Order: sequence, then C-alpha cells, then structure tokens
Amino acid sequence: MQLKNVKFEKSLSSFAQFSGDDLPEVAVVGRSNVGKSSFINMLANNNKLAKTSSEPGRTRLINLFNVNGEFRLVDLPGYGYAKATTEEQNKWAKMIEEYLSQSANLKACVLLVDIRHAPTQKDVQMLNYLVFYNIPVLIVATKLDKIKSSEKRKCVSIIASSLKTGIDNVICVSNDSGKGRDEIVDKILQVAKTANL
Repeated sequence: MQLKNVKFEKSLSSFAQFSGDDLPEVAVVGRSNVGKSSFINMLANNNKLAKTSSEPGRTRLINLFNVNGEFRLVDLPGYGYAKATTEEQNKWAKMIEEYLSQSANLKACVLLVDIRHAPTQKDVQMLNYLVFYNIPVLIVATKLDKIKSSEKRKCVSIIASSLKTGIDNVICVSNDSGKGRDEIVDKILQVAKTANL
C-alpha cells in the first residue's frame, strides 16, 4: 500500500497564507522530536521529502504535502519544545490553533506520541482540543523499533490509559523499518476518500 505522488507544495508561516482551495487535509500533530517529518517520509516512502533533524523544534512552519492532487498532508510545528523562547512557543501555538480551528478542509488529525514514554500533559491537551472541536483523531505511537517486542503491550496500555482510549485505537509504527505503515496509510486513505464523497 502506498501514498503515490506525494510532493512538497510549500511552507506557510500563518494560516492567513492558505490558498483557499477545497482539497481535503489530514494534519500531523505531536510534540517536538516525536518524528513528524520522519513519519511523513515513511508514509510517502521517500526519506528526502520532509526535512528531518535530530534536534527538536526543526519544524517551525506549516508544511503542505500534496498527495496525488487528491488531498494534503499538513505537517504542523511541534509543541512542547522547552528550549524555545516563550515568544517562539506562543507563535507556534497560535499557528497550530488558528489552523485547527479555522481550516474548513481539515478532515482528521494524526496525533503522534512516542511509544517509549507516557503521553505528556500537552499531548492530552491536544487530544482534548481535537475532541472538543469534533476533529477525528488517529493516534499513532512512533519509534516502535526503539523498544523490545515484549514491551509493546505495556507501552501501548500506558498510552491508551493516559489518552482515555482503547488499546486497539493506538497504531504502532516504526519510521525506520516501516512497520505499521500499511495500517495507518489505509486509515488515512479512508479518511481522505470519505472526505471526497
């Protein structure tokens, strides 16, 4: 299963710069360094599509990726980067909130959490925000390759408990090996297809 013809479109510094066309959008959200850009590269099967960095806070703009002219993946800035100034954090928070609350084309969000750690308070706040505004959420635990297979169930249970959801609602992926890729691609395509009906 592949997302074909995924192309970088442009980066935006504010929601006001959106073009206003009617392509459905699926946004990727998560804390800094959870692997959003790597996740998009894994989905597209192209390691050079989205710029990645080992340093948190690399994504500071709204990055748009066109998928076969049918829908967009929207890479939002990460939240919770402690080394950023208060001014920077407020700017990113405003950018994220404006997009999530104002985009008429947003059909779902993929919330990324690190499988090795319990979700942070900001992760819980983000999920609550999305639920409050009735935005469908796909919960994805990244960095599956960083834990032993015997630890997976325990880690997923902690995530599910923290986010008050069932363990079956947490999709585990490895950006490095691509494990779990087909499942999340299927769900994203399902959301996009439904949006086009």
